[in-house]
Amino acid sequence: VGQAAYSASKGGIVAMTLPIARDLAPLGIRVVTIAPGLFSTPLLAGLPERVRNFLGQQVPFPARLGHPEEYAHLVQALVENPMVNGEVVRLDGALRMQP
Repeated sequence: VGQAAYSASKGGIVAMTLPIARDLAPLGIRVVTIAPGLFSTPLLAGLPERVRNFLGQQVPFPARLGHPEEYAHLVQALVENPMVNGEVVRLDGALRMQP
């Protein structure tokens, strides 16, 4: 509830991924969007531990916050695979935020 502007901005990025990939393809540039869920970041580190634990438990599997190394691992895999282009990859443990 109350997240229309946030949702619209995220949707805009998702909608632009494929057209930009097609526009840049002649230049040999690939475009891939990563849509991360809840990750253990310095921003979340400022929250009380009970709040971080609660947020982590909202993730279906694994029921925890993501680790920065997992994000980096995905980036590496995407860079190494030249066929991935024009795609949005969710990295969120199947999380969909409640209204």
